[in-house]
Amino acid sequence: MPRETMTMTISLPPEMVRQVDDATKREHRTRSELVREALRTYFTVGRVFPTYTPTARERRAIEKGRAAIRRGEYYTLDEFRTYLGSQGQKARTKKRRARTSS
Repeated sequence: MPRETMTMTISLPPEMVRQVDDATKREHRTRSELVREALRTYFTVGRVFPTYTPTARERRAIEKGRAAIRRGEYYTLDEFRTYLGSQGQKARTKKRRARTSS
């Protein structure tokens, strides 16, 4: 007995459409099969890992961090790893200047 289906239209950015199409070719699936599987995973993971709503204090801290990033005040992960690795080798480190935006 065939299962009932409904058609749904969605909009995606061009790069995401390219990613979907690449995955469909690689996995020999249709777009519909791929999106159905992605939604099944989303709904399953959503039950296992519920979304977390930050407190007002956490939201302020997040925004403060985002503002610092916009000003260029951040380290890349590689820079941070290098810094951590150098802690045993140096007695003191130089003060880091803020990045300039390009």
